[in-house]
Amino acid sequence: MEEYLSVYGWHFSKKMCEWASSLMYKKEGEEKTYIEPYTRETFDSLKDTFHVTINGAVGYDDVYLANMCKADFLHSSIRDEHYLVKYVKDVIEDDDAYEGMPFTRFYADCIGSGTPIIWDDML
Repeated sequence: MEEYLSVYGWHFSKKMCEWASSLMYKKEGEEKTYIEPYTRETFDSLKDTFHVTINGAVGYDDVYLANMCKADFLHSSIRDEHYLVKYVKDVIEDDDAYEGMPFTRFYADCIGSGTPIIWDDML
């Protein structure tokens, strides 16, 4: 963990984002459907399509948030991908947020759910 944080700080690396996103699913009834995660390229394409610029994104924090939003909110409280991109922008640019908030919240969720992070695999 210390080595990961010394390289990436409290932010998502590509590997960490891919792993975290691979755990995300939507649940309909008792059925779990794992999402097709956005990659850096697909999320950047969405930002371009909707002419949204996100200031202050570090590493893969924005891509992680896009995938989390896709799994948890898309087609519910977030009606479409345009609003998904705007949601990510709002979270990243939140004036009263702290540095590394998306990652620290994810880490807290891992602790709470008992999901171990194999830190060596994330380097």
